[in-house]
Amino acid sequence: MTVKAMNAKEVTQKVFNNEDLFILDVRNEDAFQDWKIEGRNFDYLNIPYFDLLDGVEEIMDKLPKDKDILVVCAKEGSSVMVAEMISDEGVDVSYLEGGMKAWSEHLEPVKVGDLKDGGELYQFVRIGKGCLSYMVVSNGEAAIIDSTRMADIYTEFAKSVNASITHVFDTHLHADHISGGRIIAEDTGATYWLPPKDAEEVTFQYAALEDGNEVTIGNTKINIHALYSPGHTIGSTSFVVDEQYLMTGDILFIDSIGRPDLAGLAEDWVGDLRETLYTRYKELSNDLIVLPAHFMVIDELNEDGTVSEKLGLLYAQNHGLNIDDETEFRSLVTENLPPQPNAYQEIRKTNMGKITPDRDEQREMEIGPNRCAVR
Repeated sequence: MTVKAMNAKEVTQKVFNNEDLFILDVRNEDAFQDWKIEGRNFDYLNIPYFDLLDGVEEIMDKLPKDKDILVVCAKEGSSVMVAEMISDEGVDVSYLEGGMKAWSEHLEPVKVGDLKDGGELYQFVRIGKGCLSYMVVSNGEAAIIDSTRMADIYTEFAKSVNASITHVFDTHLHADHISGGRIIAEDTGATYWLPPKDAEEVTFQYAALEDGNEVTIGNTKINIHALYSPGHTIGSTSFVVDEQYLMTGDILFIDSIGRPDLAGLAEDWVGDLRETLYTRYKELSNDLIVLPAHFMVIDELNEDGTVSEKLGLLYAQNHGLNIDDETEFRSLVTENLPPQPNAYQEIRKTNMGKITPDRDEQREMEIGPNRCAVR
């Protein structure tokens, strides 16, 4: 029978389309429990590779006959070997090309919508990490918000829509992934914007992103307004784009809210977080479409693969926006925290320019799920 390579883009389309898929994950149990490929209609079997060295006969009755089977490992090699053994037993099977490392790095651009005076807004879904980044395109110019380190994907996409990248923004100093903002700015000559309260220790030049800034992209008067919204970090900044979209960074997600502890100041910043969510955002239009920098669970994806929702609906449905008691809110965001992201201190230092890990080191630093939310 045949053994096929299935790449991350193909798996992403299965996620977006709610297709069936059976995943045989041959990583160790702790790695699988910590982080796996998620899909609404995916089924799983986790058997470590070392348990299959003598053959796959004992698991054949656990494999479905009516679903595509995908074998997954960390880097690809082990999944190829297991897939070949399954094929030898007379079953068609695929393996994940590049393994979970490739899954971690895949970005899927999805159009969010058109802008009022011409142009488009795109969301880049990093499906394996739950990271979301954005490109605003208008009249041959582009701005990027919260980019990942895979800089080439943004520059190539900008070329494909005949746009030059003129501005790059980070809503805050990221702790769960390495930003590509500085590299993109250096490669394209774009202006790199950072909130100065998050950038006191950075080692490079940047433009100060402060409350009241307006940046025009193209000639169609698309404005990005910096709305000071501390809480996740002391400098966390939100953007209102084209008076239609609210980019919340890691302050507010679709089904959760941002955690305030990744700089060790949860107790100090919890009040700022509450003020942003319960006062500052309340002053904005309920019709604004919230576009966060992350999603936490696969159910937050819309049918078209985007992650977005109107602000008014989030105030009706998001538990983190409906805690009247301030003590209860403080307890939620200081005591009910998930594990901190892998290597988050090293990631922060990288984003400050204090250390310069090579590509392999950066990949290792980012392995695992994002953990920027509390719910």
